[in-house]
Amino acid sequence: MGGLPATLGRFGQFEVRLATTKQEIRKAQRLRFQVFYEEGGATPQQGAALIRRDICPFDAICDHLLVIDTEARNRFGRLKPKVVGTYRLLRGEVAQRRLGFYSQREFDIAPLLARHADKRFLELGRSCVHAKYRSKRVIELLWRGLWLYAKHHRIDVLIGCASLPGVNPLALALPLSFLHYQASAVNEWSVRPIAGRVEMAILDKAAVDLRRGIAALPPLLKAYLRVGARFGDGAVIDKQFGTTDVFTIMPLADIEERYVSYYGGPMEMPDSLVA
Repeated sequence: MGGLPATLGRFGQFEVRLATTKQEIRKAQRLRFQVFYEEGGATPQQGAALIRRDICPFDAICDHLLVIDTEARNRFGRLKPKVVGTYRLLRGEVAQRRLGFYSQREFDIAPLLARHADKRFLELGRSCVHAKYRSKRVIELLWRGLWLYAKHHRIDVLIGCASLPGVNPLALALPLSFLHYQASAVNEWSVRPIAGRVEMAILDKAAVDLRRGIAALPPLLKAYLRVGARFGDGAVIDKQFGTTDVFTIMPLADIEERYVSYYGGPMEMPDSLVA
């Protein structure tokens, strides 16, 4: 973690922190299993269903951002803090030494990295929030923690896959077309799928109503759009998770003002981050 304190901030009963133990990572994996598999209908790989955790080789090389309800109680009424939100963070220098970026399984990002060899990339992944905690406060805490982490590590660009529910592109024609016409990355930042490219401009531009297009997006994609994210050229179907994935690009120099305006409100922070 390079000197960054584990606890990044607090707001009321919630704390945003980095996982420091295997037990905390397992709790994040259990939350991911609940959201992606039990709620979202993804197909678990061998063993995952038995242990009821979303397990992935990339977990071992990533940092894990957590939002914890410090006042949660178990069924016996005893205080038992609970992981209610998580983000998986993979820095470019770690990816280069180890497994590469997770998103390279679906998207050809080598040209993007080569064009911006002087920049530091951070891949965002496995983002989810417990169904009972999908409030503005919890999501904001995740994003504030992410911002502090990115600034500490001098990150220049946030990247990653973001998902639309379902594997039928025609059923997703409105949100995919909206992203293509309203938020496509310029050539300098554009990324294309490795194979199985799904055309995003399914509808004619004139047929895409802006209000309905935004309303058709999942909450995470709306949050990305809010801060000025741009998206690659083409989507990919992820059969395991039952989603259609798009590639997200957020150069921090382009989004900082909007990011701070949405997610830079007051939050209790450790002294080491205030100084």
